Amino acid sequence: DVMPFWFGEPDAVTPAFIREAAKAALDAGDTFYHHNLGIAPLREALSAYLGRAHPPVESERIVVTSSGVNALMLAAQAILSPGDRVVAVVPLWPNLVEIPRILGAEVARVPLTLSPERRWRLDLDRLIDAIGTDARAVIVNSPNNPTGWTMPDDDMRALLAHCRRHGIWIVSDEAYERLVFDGSRQAPSMLDPASPDDRLIVANTFSKAWQMTGWRLGWLVVPPSLGADLGKLVEFNTSCAPGFVQQAAVVALRDGESVVRSFVDELGRRRDALLARLAAIEGVEAGIPDGAMYAFLRIAGAKDSLALAKSLVNHARIGLAPGVAFGPEGEGFLRWCFARPIPELLEAAARLERFLQRR
Repeated sequence: DVMPFWFGEPDAVTPAFIREAAKAALDAGDTFYHHNLGIAPLREALSAYLGRAHPPVESERIVVTSSGVNALMLAAQAILSPGDRVVAVVPLWPNLVEIPRILGAEVARVPLTLSPERRWRLDLDRLIDAIGTDARAVIVNSPNNPTGWTMPDDDMRALLAHCRRHGIWIVSDEAYERLVFDGSRQAPSMLDPASPDDRLIVANTFSKAWQMTGWRLGWLVVPPSLGADLGKLVEFNTSCAPGFVQQAAVVALRDGESVVRSFVDELGRRRDALLARLAAIEGVEAGIPDGAMYAFLRIAGAKDSLALAKSLVNHARIGLAPGVAFGPEGEGFLRWCFARPIPELLEAAARLERFLQRR
């Protein structure tokens, strides 16, 4: 009877029209290899989708990948070498800092801070100082997992200008781009101020907005100069994404906008309900997430987030992710995924309150 809020995924099954498209593709015999960079209909559909919200992105700049994390690994393989220095805005989903390390790069960390108003903030000057003139790349995840911090457009432009001057790559993980709660269609994107030839790689995924976590499909937007190399890297890693999954993604992009918007609206209601309930619990402080699907909260006096998370499983029967999993900056925090029905969120918050009262 443990209530699970540790996973970063929607609670609902992938919408039926997407599942039906995959079934139809399988029934039509789509069980063979495809082009390394993705099937043409999907790359064209992604180009059209991106063009509705950002400057035009030619389909030749789009690389279809076997998941968002595969996209991030491919990006790192394309631009990093052993000994390179990478700068990351943290706390951060651990894969994003471990991928460069696996490839032999060093990762410097620039932490977000929680303001008295419970908003997550980035010291842009500190980030630019850390990047300097010799970093190979900077990694930004906005909206951010685990905090929900969203990078303002002005900060993106300033970061891009600095990196342009010094030939530094930007890897922008925009997996949660559509999951924002200010009424806009999406969060600011590095695609907006950038030119096609900038040293910018944007990674995205079908997992979150279209509720397709188990389908393992993502994409990259890259400069034209990287396309050939990315094709080779896809070949060496996975060869291609499954055709029937790609066919389903075409339908998701074509017919799924209302589903995405409804999902985001519901996420916003769930966020608000959880934050209001947590605010009523003595000793709990939760940052206000601008996007994504997580509340990153701390409990007064808690120093060991892993021990606390284990204790909550054993004694309160609620599962939260320990903040230290997202780096040392997350120690003392817990990540709570609020992509669950409101009654479950409120019941779990009540369990947390009773647990803290017994401590």
